[in-house]
Amino acid sequence: MKAITFNLLAWVMLPMMDGFAKYLSAELPVLQITWARYFFTVAFTLPIMFFFFRENLVWTDKPKLQFIRGLILLTANICFFYAISVISLAKALTLAFVAPLIVTAFSPIFLGEKVGFRRWSAVIIGFIGSLVVIRPGFVEINLASIAALGTGIMYGFYLIITRKLSTSDNPLLTLLLTGVVGAVIISCVMPFVWIKPTINQWSMMAAIGVFACVGHLFLILSLKYADASKLAPFSYFEIITNIIIGYYFFSDFPDYWTFFGLFIIVLSGIYISRRENLVKKVK
Repeated sequence: MKAITFNLLAWVMLPMMDGFAKYLSAELPVLQITWARYFFTVAFTLPIMFFFFRENLVWTDKPKLQFIRGLILLTANICFFYAISVISLAKALTLAFVAPLIVTAFSPIFLGEKVGFRRWSAVIIGFIGSLVVIRPGFVEINLASIAALGTGIMYGFYLIITRKLSTSDNPLLTLLLTGVVGAVIISCVMPFVWIKPTINQWSMMAAIGVFACVGHLFLILSLKYADASKLAPFSYFEIITNIIIGYYFFSDFPDYWTFFGLFIIVLSGIYISRRENLVKKVK
């Protein structure tokens, strides 16, 4: 019960971060919003790690892989923040939900995992779901939809690298290094795009970091009490929070095609998760 509670709280906190990012995107550059997400996340995470989890911060044996992981997540965040600046939160997140499908599709190559016919079928059906949302040939494909889909693809590879690091590095260290890598890289770009924020914008930028920090800490706590594969289906609760935020604050509500595509993608993701659990039990 604790695992589910912490996991659901995480999927409430993280969409709040997306809501603030979407609001700020009307006035500030996407790169500056991304910088705020990383800078304030590290600013809030570092003291927590130092005072409460110092003994877990043992240096990584795979610094190159940690750097690549941080770079991939940074790129995914830039793409997602750009996507939600143009299209609705729900549509962007729906397209980003192809991440579990990417993990399944590429796990045989990078993780040496065996993927059977049923899971391959679920991957293909899930990809069809993303096409239903985009509807190429029926509506004009915009760059924001492609960026949202790219977010899911990159996040899938991010999850693959996370799996590889989970066998050697402490998850708290991985969380901290990911934030530091992103903060350092994106800070190099800030002199070229910086717009002086107002006090209200500063507070919202800080809120993005707070919600990101708390959300990821809740995810870590949930994984303390249950396996990631068992908690994976609960990540789809995030779409509910995003729909509520999008409708209430931005008057955005998904159309029928987005709901239909979401339904297909979610079913595919849940099926893959259940099959992975079944395979683990058999082993």
